[in-house]
Amino acid sequence: MLASLRSGDWLTEERARVYALMIALFGAVSLAFIWTTGGPMTDRFGRPIATDFSGMWTAGRMLLGGDPLGLFDPETHFAFQRQVFANPDVDVYGWHYPPFFLAVAALMGSVPYVPALIAWQASTFALYLAAVRAIAPPHRALLAVAVGFPAVFVTLGHGHNAFLTAGLLGFGLLLLPTRPVVAGICIGLLAYKPQFGLVLPVAMVLGWHVRAVVAAGATVLAMAAGVTLWLGPEVWTAFLKGAVFTREVILEQGITGWAKIQSTFSALRSFGAPLPLAYGAQFAVTGLVVATLALAALRRADHRLLAAMTATGALLATPYCLDYDMTILAVAVAFTAAHGAEKGFGPYEKSLLAGVWLLPLVARPGMMVTGIPIGVLVMALFFGVLAHRALGADLLRLSARWSPARG
Repeated sequence: MLASLRSGDWLTEERARVYALMIALFGAVSLAFIWTTGGPMTDRFGRPIATDFSGMWTAGRMLLGGDPLGLFDPETHFAFQRQVFANPDVDVYGWHYPPFFLAVAALMGSVPYVPALIAWQASTFALYLAAVRAIAPPHRALLAVAVGFPAVFVTLGHGHNAFLTAGLLGFGLLLLPTRPVVAGICIGLLAYKPQFGLVLPVAMVLGWHVRAVVAAGATVLAMAAGVTLWLGPEVWTAFLKGAVFTREVILEQGITGWAKIQSTFSALRSFGAPLPLAYGAQFAVTGLVVATLALAALRRADHRLLAAMTATGALLATPYCLDYDMTILAVAVAFTAAHGAEKGFGPYEKSLLAGVWLLPLVARPGMMVTGIPIGVLVMALFFGVLAHRALGADLLRLSARWSPARG
């Protein structure tokens, strides 16, 4: 059995397809049952269908109703949600995004809840699928593996924007060498998730993707100017005030539950670590990720490995990575599979890829049951393996240079 895990021969095409379809069927049936046994806009547990989507949809409703600043105030936004769902005890979900994303919220808020949710998830899921299929090597099981990826159902259950994030990031990284302007625009559009922006400039700047850097910067500036002209400069002040709630209550107090936040910071907080220690450890991990990625970019590592490191590093480098954000791992797995299909896989790498693919299914419940931050540990291991492949020659040279045999 160990030999099979080492070689990865156990992971046949048929097994990959069957396992993925089993998870897809289980996820689809579970969500359908939860969503169709409640009310018109609520699930069987009394929560808004696709929970987090209600935060964006009601923010759009508030914006269209003439209150673009109130949606950044949690109490005002929560009160509006209770009014819309006609339930003072309904679960409420905050707006935690920069003003860039309000155009999407307004578009969703202009349509009734369920049709808006369907349109949102279908369109962004299509983008996610297109990105994964463009990156990964041709494979008969590819569609099943992409659809059955457990993070798909975490994202669907939350009605979240992770499909959009993974799609934009995937195309942005894929097109960097060949269509840098389009890549830069895709990366610039990701400014609605600023917590993932810590590693992207490193990959672009040190990879000498100058046109992509300019395109990304121009995209962000254009969005900032557009939203300022649309809603006024005070929208930024409101956003900064609302960000305090996100940092203090969601991140530092862990109101969502520590197991939901898949970061070094959250792991240490779950063990009772004080804020300075948790932040210090997170900064150390972030620094290590950025330094490793910088070295790989400077050494002109294979672009597919560099892209996989960037996607995985984006999750590791932020203290604010939630379970649905692991949809981004599909991008990292696809790039790694593309590289391995051409160059071959090292010992245990195929099995590790399978573990990373399964991770969104077990990370949160596993931590809830055992207290072990499985998600962070596996992502760190994956990043380390990618770094070893990208920098293997450099590591061997360093080892030889400092070998005792050399005196």
